[in-house]
Amino acid sequence: MADPTDTPDIPPPSEVVESLRRALGDRYLTYALSTITDRALPDARDGLKPVHRRILYTMRSLRLEPTGPYRKCAKITGEVMGNYHPHGDQAIYDALARLAQDFNMRYPLVDGQGNFGNIDGDNPAAARYTEARSTPAAFSLMEGLAEDAVNFRPNYDGSDSEPEVLPATFPNLLANGSSGIAVGMATNIPPHNLDELIAACLHLIKAPNARDETLLDYIPGPDFPTGGVLVEGPEAIAEAYRTGRGAMRVRAKWDVEDLGRGQWQIVVTEIPFQVQKSKLIEKVAELVTAKKIPILADIRDESAEDIRVILEPRSRTVDPAVLMETLFRQSDLENRFSLNMNVLIDGRTPKVCSLKEVLRAFLDHRQDVLLRRTRHRLEKIDHRLEVLEGYIIAFLNLDRVIEIIRTEDEPKPVMMAEFELSDVQAEAILNMRLRSLRKLEELELRNERDALLIERADLEDLLADEGVQWSRIADQLREVRKTFGKGTTGGARRTLIEAAPEVEEVPLEAMIEREPITIVCSQMGWIRAMKGHIALDSELKFKDGDGPRFIFHAETTDKVLLFGANGRFYTLAASTLPGGRGMGEPVRLMVDLPNDVDMVDLFLHKPGRRLIVASSAGDGFVVPEAEVLAQTRSGKQVLNVKDGIAAIACKPAAGDHVASVGRNRKMLVFPLAELPEMTRGKGVRLQKVPAGSAPLDASASGLSDVTTFTLAEGLSWKDPAGRTRTELELADWIGKRAAAGRMAPRGFPRDNRFTQ
Repeated sequence: MADPTDTPDIPPPSEVVESLRRALGDRYLTYALSTITDRALPDARDGLKPVHRRILYTMRSLRLEPTGPYRKCAKITGEVMGNYHPHGDQAIYDALARLAQDFNMRYPLVDGQGNFGNIDGDNPAAARYTEARSTPAAFSLMEGLAEDAVNFRPNYDGSDSEPEVLPATFPNLLANGSSGIAVGMATNIPPHNLDELIAACLHLIKAPNARDETLLDYIPGPDFPTGGVLVEGPEAIAEAYRTGRGAMRVRAKWDVEDLGRGQWQIVVTEIPFQVQKSKLIEKVAELVTAKKIPILADIRDESAEDIRVILEPRSRTVDPAVLMETLFRQSDLENRFSLNMNVLIDGRTPKVCSLKEVLRAFLDHRQDVLLRRTRHRLEKIDHRLEVLEGYIIAFLNLDRVIEIIRTEDEPKPVMMAEFELSDVQAEAILNMRLRSLRKLEELELRNERDALLIERADLEDLLADEGVQWSRIADQLREVRKTFGKGTTGGARRTLIEAAPEVEEVPLEAMIEREPITIVCSQMGWIRAMKGHIALDSELKFKDGDGPRFIFHAETTDKVLLFGANGRFYTLAASTLPGGRGMGEPVRLMVDLPNDVDMVDLFLHKPGRRLIVASSAGDGFVVPEAEVLAQTRSGKQVLNVKDGIAAIACKPAAGDHVASVGRNRKMLVFPLAELPEMTRGKGVRLQKVPAGSAPLDASASGLSDVTTFTLAEGLSWKDPAGRTRTELELADWIGKRAAAGRMAPRGFPRDNRFTQ
């Protein structure tokens, strides 16, 4: 029999047993939902996130009106954090500061006094140093809060209440835009011109089924607070607004300023939205230093309150349009704004909306606000009419009312019974002031009652007729348009909409001033470009233990090709090579040539030429020189080689025959036509040689060199005495490709190399 004192392991009532997978899933889902609805995504109705809504509501509670005094931002931040937003004060202050930045907000909602940051990216001053108050736009968003226009909910500790959404007399979501990152979703909405938004809303009221394309007649595109030029095509803009996703290109606004005597400079007066001016200038300065834009000489910032960035051309012959198109491609003077209209369409449900859906959500909200304010006004009128009826009865029976008040201990029930008054009416009569008891007051009361009855009838008609409701909403929007439209200060469109100019892409070498240079590369890989065409046999200085290896004439507009033993080609711009005053710089710092890989050849790029490449295993092929140009530092793999095998030769493919020689001094001549033309690969067997190894291996194995020539002119090489020798009788060495060949002629160089 079991011991009655033994009890099973039952968890306490306060503990809940569940799997870790389920627990993590439920908690993460709760966190994700909180992030989406309470932090990152704006409400489509008022265009605000909770933190912004709470900041504006707190400023209203503090009576920080547009014409009133400023208050310390530390005070505002503390009130927001203590009453409505239990998060960090720095996060609240950052949100408040952004509402005051005219380079971020198209219609600022906070009027800041002090340092609130700037377009260079500098942070605002501490909250204790700055002051703020509301702007007219912010108060317009809160119009009707005292008239039951929206629902209120308890704050985080239940000690107060806050609005779930603001009444919003204008479509703030599109007017000021919004951005945020939630869990698994994000939003990014550009600012727009309020005058254009209201025009689209009025059209949507007249034609609720209007097509998305029709709305673009009123809203051609975003209107950024920093201006700029929108150069995206109308088709792309229409598709972005229709789907709620897309991207739009915005460029800086610039002009050419004449300096006289043929000199000129470019002045940038507006930069793309959300681009920090200091970082933009720093980036362009780096391009100038790296000589990536050779036609640009300098950039400097002459900005004060307005933006003024000066771009100096290298010479007066530079085309300004070409210079700017180059800068647009390589810097943030052109920026892409990614549109993602992911919003809380009803305050709870995230949805990627089209332009029409966002405007429709705003208009539906305005209709709901209108109906709520109308019902609230009706309640006030009914209450006032009830009181007025009581006042009129009191005036008609004034002597009896006075007698009751003087003689009765409880006058209220007596008056209610004798004159059939309601409790509200009796209480109002008892609270009436003596000086109101004059004959003229009765006339005023009757006039007020008649006016209220007329107003009540109008409000009932408004509630009964949807057409009247939309007419009233349209009138309200027109009033907002008069206050913030294009005819007001700052209401005109700032961002121009233009088609991108058709400027042909100019190659880099076309921008470089053509000058003769001599390129020198040492045995240890130090490269330099000396001015002018010096004699190729000139004595030059090198580091101790180093000496010359490659030297040839070129021009600053040329490209230089480097072929490594790993089979990769690397491309160097002659204009970017270090000058010839010093010893130069290691070429391995300019390209990603591994330290254990030797340079096989360094030569000038000639368009249209073909090259023959070969490996120590005896394989090779012909490749067009245009196919070996590399666009990056890492180079371009052309000749595939395995471990123990290396590239050993790269020569121009000219003539009609190929000559190859192995380290065993056997030479083979065969027609060039037998070699395939490829862009990349191992190639085909050129000559049968013993198993190869590294190209500097002294053993008699592997291929040593390869060249091409014209058979009728003979094969040339330098003998040990340095004299050029030409062999015309080559019948003994001519054979099929991939043959073993025969011993090289007498006098052939001991290093088994042909004449370059």
